[in-house]
Amino acid sequence: MKVSIVGVTGYSGLELVKILNNHKYVEVVSIHATKEIGRRLSELYPYLLGVCDLEIEAFDAQAIMEKADLVVFATPSGVANQLVDSFVAHDFPVLDISGDHRLPAAVYEKWYKKTASSPQTLNKFTYSLAEFTEIKGKKFIANPGCYATATELALIPLIQANVIDLDSIIVDAKSGLTGAGKALSESSHFVNVHDNYVTYKLNKHQHIPEIVQELKRFDENLEHIQFSTSLLPVNRGIMATCYVKLNQTLTECDIAEIFESCYADKPFVRIQDSLPELHNVIGSNFTDIGFAYNDTTNVLTVIAVIDNLVKGAAGQAVQNLNLMMGWEETEGFPMTPSYL
Repeated sequence: MKVSIVGVTGYSGLELVKILNNHKYVEVVSIHATKEIGRRLSELYPYLLGVCDLEIEAFDAQAIMEKADLVVFATPSGVANQLVDSFVAHDFPVLDISGDHRLPAAVYEKWYKKTASSPQTLNKFTYSLAEFTEIKGKKFIANPGCYATATELALIPLIQANVIDLDSIIVDAKSGLTGAGKALSESSHFVNVHDNYVTYKLNKHQHIPEIVQELKRFDENLEHIQFSTSLLPVNRGIMATCYVKLNQTLTECDIAEIFESCYADKPFVRIQDSLPELHNVIGSNFTDIGFAYNDTTNVLTVIAVIDNLVKGAAGQAVQNLNLMMGWEETEGFPMTPSYL
């Protein structure tokens, strides 16, 4: 399959290049950005020499459709929704890593403060949390957000099993700095981030409605969650710490069985005996999940960790591509985290 990448110079775009370079069924045939047009990607990023030496091109939907079989948008939110109409009109497959096609138009505009795609275009897209969505043969995929991926994978098994009070869900999620994208800002300045810990977008993060929307698929009675996001002084990684109250008496063995049975055939979700750490998933498409139960407070704490650029973005996009095409789900992925 021939693939074009739009937004190649962002963190997710660069990660996508690395993963697809290992994929035996995919060839990246064109790369696109708004800057550095005409320069080789490996000239800008020497670590990609011999991995991707293509020249960066200006965006041209017609040229992409003539050259490729599928286009991936690894662009900031508010870009893909301005560019996809030609592809949708021609029934040309699109995989969108950004948030532009995850939510209904009114909800998107409320939380992202940007103009949404038309309802006709949005209705073409399928939101695909890879472990829980059947997308073989689908053509238009909205990739989940990084915070949303970790949170949903931590909570869905418990909601499916109907063992928690739905109004008790509290999520304290933390991200490495790459989760903020490459655009410079005061909040991402080294002086403000280094040796610091900052909570931001409290009750206002754009992944909140996405998480609620997905969790409601498993119990329509769920109405809301309490969700906070903080910035860790690390390059990459997401840790979602979820607190819930049980609605029945369960042992830790019972809880482990709920998670293990849910993810028994899911190659990228690992249930840990101990509480998971970021280092154990960095550089991989794994989600590690661990938990602890406090029988005094009746609070179950579930922790999920992912690499925000891999499972939280480019990796899940490739996983979704594999599922779309009916390929082995693990194709293209190194199965060992970098750890250090």
